[in-house]
Amino acid sequence: QVHLVESGGGLVQPGGSLNLSCAASGDALDRYTIGWFRQAPGKGREGVACITMSEGSIWYVDSVKGRFTMSRDNAKNTVTLQMTSLNVDDTAVYYCAAAPFTTIRHMCTEVRAAVYWGQGAQVTVSS
Repeated sequence: QVHLVESGGGLVQPGGSLNLSCAASGDALDRYTIGWFRQAPGKGREGVACITMSEGSIWYVDSVKGRFTMSRDNAKNTVTLQMTSLNVDDTAVYYCAAAPFTTIRHMCTEVRAAVYWGQGAQVTVSS
């Protein structure tokens, strides 16, 4: 079992930047894929970026490529999502999620693949 706690987020103007962090505890993470998902008001949850904790392979949804960067710190059991050039369409609740023995593409394109979820962090992009 994995426990996930997100931090960061908040209110930012269009064009601004924010960082999200996810601290994981519990099971050994080397067999896990961890992902960032988001859910905007009235929309379904979508995968944003996913990373394998063992190899560090990363998958991004097209809408954030070149703007968001996901990274991991295996020593601290944390993953970070650096978000730049934010726009109003990025406004959503962002969730950290984890699943064992899952590819990054499967994790990020099939929301049901995620097994463990954090509580979510609000990101609001507004002028």
